[in-house]
Amino acid sequence: MRGFTLVELLVVIAIIGVLVGLLLPAVQAAREAARRMSCSNNFKQIGLAVHNYHSTYNRLPTHGAGTKSGAVGDQHICTSSGGECPGGSAPPGWAAIWADWGASNGMNLSAFVGLLPFIEQQALWEQISNPLAEDANGDSPPPHAVGLPAYPSMGPNPNGFRGALYTPWLTEVPAFRCPSDPGVGLPAMGRTNYAVCGGDSSKYAYYGARNPGMEPNAPSSHGWFNSTWGPDTSARARAHLRGVFMAHETSKFRDILDGLSNTMMMGEIATDLGDNDTRTSMSAVNPLATATGMLINSCDDHPDPARPQFWKSTGVTVVAGANGRGYRWSSFAPYFSQFFSIKPPNSLTCGQQNALNPGVFSTSSRHQGGTHVLMADGAVKFITDSIEAGNQQAPPITDTNRPGDVSPYGLWGSLGTKASKEIISEEF
Repeated sequence: MRGFTLVELLVVIAIIGVLVGLLLPAVQAAREAARRMSCSNNFKQIGLAVHNYHSTYNRLPTHGAGTKSGAVGDQHICTSSGGECPGGSAPPGWAAIWADWGASNGMNLSAFVGLLPFIEQQALWEQISNPLAEDANGDSPPPHAVGLPAYPSMGPNPNGFRGALYTPWLTEVPAFRCPSDPGVGLPAMGRTNYAVCGGDSSKYAYYGARNPGMEPNAPSSHGWFNSTWGPDTSARARAHLRGVFMAHETSKFRDILDGLSNTMMMGEIATDLGDNDTRTSMSAVNPLATATGMLINSCDDHPDPARPQFWKSTGVTVVAGANGRGYRWSSFAPYFSQFFSIKPPNSLTCGQQNALNPGVFSTSSRHQGGTHVLMADGAVKFITDSIEAGNQQAPPITDTNRPGDVSPYGLWGSLGTKASKEIISEEF
């Protein structure tokens, strides 16, 4: 019997190699298509959860909800150097804030916490809604809780020192993750690939209208911990809080005057991989330069010309570490779980000194060419990076803007505002 010659075997191997080379991209594309569909399905489930929540409580889940301990003013935790404050001692005003953050969550919970029972996460919700005696290391009482009770009902502040060892905040929730995003593990505390829409301005995205530090003779620059309101601050905040979700405020579907199918409720975000990606790690600018409103082009010259998707390695302050994009699903802080319809999808992220401050934070994803967004009617749309985004040189929304003013950021900005009466006449 005649066997194969060496040449024939090499020809067969070469043909197999060519076929594998031709098929592999198709296989990879099919896998990504499956992951993208799974991501879209996750978002649809979140949309259903939001609608079920609204049917149950006749309002949307609050972004910036939670508890307050009444400990504001009790400064025993942070007055001595080496105490429980990050970095040791803190100024008197901050001492009270950190004290409250240790004994409660200081109204820092994201809307995703309230959605847990509506996405089949009742067990995790029960753990959060009841006091917890042990931390993630199994210590009881937690050694960092000196002078404080065990973890309180509804948990500690996700942005505070006690939140770093609170087991529920460290839990990865599959429904909040996109399969295309490879980010895992520390320094994140439970990642999320989905963020709520705060509209086309981020200035009051953390304090909302409860910031009497903007008022004359204000008692505290962080007075919203005491639920104090200032009329001037409230008026200014209304000019900025133009999205479906507003910091510390409740809203209903009836407030979305532009129509549920014309208004974005949430968007997809990629989580940070620690690689200085311009979409997932924040380039910081001088906070004083942005105190009156974030300039949307403040960081345009910060990317590396040789690697435009990454920040320069020198001369640029990149906020990284535990402040990565999407690093805490339980926190309502702007950089962790909010986006703003200012720059188009997959644009660079530019902010102040940390995740709690205002910034230009858009949607982003590991998909090719765009991101998913969740409309207020529950529909999931794929928005391309090339969506019309108006005048990107326009000045930011200011305190003097009137409620209902048309967004300067074109179709993209219009989709992010809920009550500006813009007419959506383009496909997206």
